Amino acid sequence: QVQLVESGGGLVEAGGSLRLACAASGRTFSSYAMGWFRQAPGKERDFVAAVSWSAGRTYVADSVKGRFTISRDNAKNTVYLQMNSLKPEDTAVYYCAADWRNIDAIVRGTCDYWGQGTQVTVSS
Repeated sequence: QVQLVESGGGLVEAGGSLRLACAASGRTFSSYAMGWFRQAPGKERDFVAAVSWSAGRTYVADSVKGRFTISRDNAKNTVYLQMNSLKPEDTAVYYCAADWRNIDAIVRGTCDYWGQGTQVTVSS
């Protein structure tokens, strides 16, 4: 079993920045591909970004490309989502996800593990 706990969400003004963190416990963190999804009220859960288990590959959704960056620190068992130039449409619950080595499973949303989510609200 792998436990994922998100943190760093909150209220921010448009144009501001936040950094989300997802701390993992359980299986060896360095062997998992990691990613982020978000879900706004009344909408489907959407893929945001993913990073491979080796940190050699990243995927970023077109909607956030150029503004969001995903990274990982295996020594801290943590994956981050740096969010810059935030817009009101970025408001959502952000979920951390993990899959054994398979970054494509993250992109597809067929992940092995999910966190509880953290709320991000961007005001105008």
